Amino acid sequence: MLHSATGFDGAFTAPHRAAALAGRDILRAGGTAMEAMVAAAATIAVTYPHMNGIGGDGFWLVHRPGQKVTGISACGQAAGLATPEWYANHGFEKTMPTRGALAALTVPGTIGGWEKALSLVPGEKRLPLEDLLSSAIHYAENGIAVTGNQAQCTADKLDGLRDVPGFAETFLLDGASPKAGDRLCQKPLAATLRKLVVEGLSSYYTGGTAQTHAAFLEETGSPLRLEDFAAYEARIVDPLLVETSHGRLMNMIPPTQGIASLMILALFDRLGVAEGEGFDHLHGLIESTKQAFFKRNEGLGDPDFMAEPAQAWLADDRLDALAAKIDMKAALPWPYEPAEGDTIWMGAADRFGNVVSFIQSVYWEFGSGLTCPETGVFFQNRGAGFSLSPGPNQLAPGKRPFHTLNPALAHLKDGRVMAYGTMGGEGQPQTQAAVFSRHVQFGEDLQAAVTAPRWLLGRTWGEETTTLKLEARFDPALVAALKAAGHDVEMLPEFSDAAGHAGAVVLHENGLMEAATDPRADGLALVD
Repeated sequence: MLHSATGFDGAFTAPHRAAALAGRDILRAGGTAMEAMVAAAATIAVTYPHMNGIGGDGFWLVHRPGQKVTGISACGQAAGLATPEWYANHGFEKTMPTRGALAALTVPGTIGGWEKALSLVPGEKRLPLEDLLSSAIHYAENGIAVTGNQAQCTADKLDGLRDVPGFAETFLLDGASPKAGDRLCQKPLAATLRKLVVEGLSSYYTGGTAQTHAAFLEETGSPLRLEDFAAYEARIVDPLLVETSHGRLMNMIPPTQGIASLMILALFDRLGVAEGEGFDHLHGLIESTKQAFFKRNEGLGDPDFMAEPAQAWLADDRLDALAAKIDMKAALPWPYEPAEGDTIWMGAADRFGNVVSFIQSVYWEFGSGLTCPETGVFFQNRGAGFSLSPGPNQLAPGKRPFHTLNPALAHLKDGRVMAYGTMGGEGQPQTQAAVFSRHVQFGEDLQAAVTAPRWLLGRTWGEETTTLKLEARFDPALVAALKAAGHDVEMLPEFSDAAGHAGAVVLHENGLMEAATDPRADGLALVD
């Protein structure tokens, strides 16, 4: 954990060092947390491509002093051609495709989110876009050192990606998976980023880049067309919120699972657990997770198509009723089928009192895998989250699919502002609950709360089973108690990617800043 007093530039945490340093440099130059986050988002899209990219989606929560928290929903809609009938005619009647052109069916939204975030910075004080994208352009042009995480991921998923158009020439070296430490250049992506500097971020949807992408997507078989790009716009939204004994917790609206993250902590708050790290702490959060996920799976989807607003699920009487269902001695039978997801989360605070919680994703590793050779952009497969059956998440033109992404932000009763989050698909709400409960409810050091052993109920990144997974650092007596209560326990390595890549930034009322990063990732937390 790192500290700063008033007068310092800011705090930043990211799961890749280059992204954290890019954010730090913008804060040093007098930029805001929003500008620093755009710089880091562009950089990590280049340096951690298996986890995210500019062909994916993003979500923001932005705290600005004296103003209500701003949410930015930067998730793209389904193509105008994307209907269950269209997919049935292409051989998919029951499940959505997950790789290739047919899986690239939603507009990449994240760059529209960058533009909305920068609009929150007064124009006369805004740094040039060239400055914000310079780090990303440098790494794309001159090459990145492939991380062990990327090397392993590419090797593990190669069978499903090797033959997807554009993937091999962009992310393989001499036809093989790169090894950790290999140099990987992405010169077409560097050219695309330079073009965005000259033409503006909106050109990604209406300019030459959009035209190039639309032609490539149609040629390879995707339903996306130029008019789908032109119709997209990121949205400014009011985040979901819930009041707890510790303060006001906020998260992103549907179609993200932010509602589940808030429900877990609100339910756990009602259980009256007084001590961290014991059976009641873990069991209480795990059982709260089950109740939240049941409700999430029943009714979550595009907010324009849901039966009722998600905020209604956070009413006190409804949370009280769910909390009453939790047995603090025995585990509720499990499992059910969860979703996958690959993502990065980053947090920032600046000298002006702004705090940002940001998340960016392409869904599965390398998304659809479909990569435009001319631009270096690979497209998300977020549309794989649609259902072809009737329900709130059924595929339809212009609809937004279910998202595991959910950036978290809290206004604590003692005046602190905390941004926190993680990658990890199904594990995101669970890891958020672990970090928040440890640090805020039980007073653990911020870095210790991120580093401490974690658990995962269900399946997530790189994991296929739906058991309760525990990192091996837990006390054997606690593991035995959880088994005795009926939990189907599976042990993970001591520091497992399956437990997510978490981080947090905290801004105190007196200007003190803290930042923490996850030893499970390749990141950096700093206060400068």
